[in-house]
Amino acid sequence: QPCWKEYLTTRIEQNMVVNCTCPISECRAQPTTAFIYSIVSSEEIIAKYEKALLRCFVECCSNLTWCTNPQGCDQILLKDGLGYGAACSKCSWISCFNCNFPEAFPWFFCSMTCAKCNHGFCWRCLKPWRPNHKDYYNCSAMVSKAACQEKRFQDYNERCTFHHHAREFAVSLRNSISSIREMPKIRNLNFVLDACKVLEQARKVLAYSCVYSYYNQDTESMDIVEQQTECLELLTNAL
Repeated sequence: QPCWKEYLTTRIEQNMVVNCTCPISECRAQPTTAFIYSIVSSEEIIAKYEKALLRCFVECCSNLTWCTNPQGCDQILLKDGLGYGAACSKCSWISCFNCNFPEAFPWFFCSMTCAKCNHGFCWRCLKPWRPNHKDYYNCSAMVSKAACQEKRFQDYNERCTFHHHAREFAVSLRNSISSIREMPKIRNLNFVLDACKVLEQARKVLAYSCVYSYYNQDTESMDIVEQQTECLELLTNAL
C-alpha cells in the first residue's frame, strides 16, 4: 500500500494520473477511482486528481470547452444548439467552440485559413500568418485603421446576430402554428405557415448579406446591395 500511495501521488502531481497503468511493466491494469480514493488520503492530492478527471472529461466532450479568457477563468462552457460560441456566465468573455482563440470575435472569423488553398492569413491586415505574424496582437496594421475596421466589424456582426436570432424566432413560430393546426375546429392556417417560411428565408438572406457586405470591397456594387438589403429588411420587419 505505501508503494501504491507514493506511485499514485507522484502521478497525480505530475498530471499523469489519467489512464495510468500498474507500475509492473507487464501489467496493463488501470487503477479505478475508488481504488485511488482508498489509497490516497491527502485532501490536496485528491483535489488535484479530481481536477485532472474534470479536465479529461471536458477535453473528451465535443460540446464542452473551457472559457478562453486570457485573464484566467475556470468556467466550463456548454455548446448549445448550432451556436459557434458562448459567453461565460462567470466573466462574460465570449469563447469560440471552433478554435478556442483567446479573443472575442464572431464565428465567421474563427478560421484564418483559405478553404481553397489553405493559405493562412491575418483577417485584420490580410498579411501571411507565418512565419512573421506570430500572434493576433502582433498585427502591423495601423491602430486608427484597426479601430475603424473594428467598429465596422462590430456593426455588421450585431446586424448578422440579430437576423440569426430573428430567423430562430420564425422557425419557432412556424413549429407552434403547425401544432395548433392539428387541433380540431381550427381554420386553415396554411397562409400563416407560408408567411413564416418566407420570414425564415428572408432572415437567412439578411444575415448572410451582412457577411457578404463586410467583405465586399466594390463600392459601386455595394451601394446597390445596401439599398436592396435595406428594402428587404423593412419589408421583413413589417411581415
